[in-house]
Amino acid sequence: MRIIIKWLLSAVALLAVAYLYSGVQVNSFGSALIAAAVIGLLNMIVRPVLVVLTLPVTIVTLGLFLFVINALLFWAASGLLAGFQVSGFVAALIGSLIYSLLGLVIEAALGGLLSKR
Repeated sequence: MRIIIKWLLSAVALLAVAYLYSGVQVNSFGSALIAAAVIGLLNMIVRPVLVVLTLPVTIVTLGLFLFVINALLFWAASGLLAGFQVSGFVAALIGSLIYSLLGLVIEAALGGLLSKR
């Protein structure tokens, strides 16, 4: 049940990113659901490989290169889907930062709500 709630709230967060920042566009809630699932899958499968491959660069930049990896995955998700568009790398960087911040809020809210049960 927690996964479904997180997925729905991540789709709402993606719609919020599109509302807050004009560089990211989402056509509908259905597109946001699919995009949230694709972003989640990319973060689960591709991100660990990229983090390991770019470890020297990440160490030299004191972890700041992880923002670039997040932006690239966010941008890659927009390239795979028709209803989710990101206008460029800078837009992907800003959009992924906003999406990550909203994801932190979602995690904190879910942790607080579901741990009381």
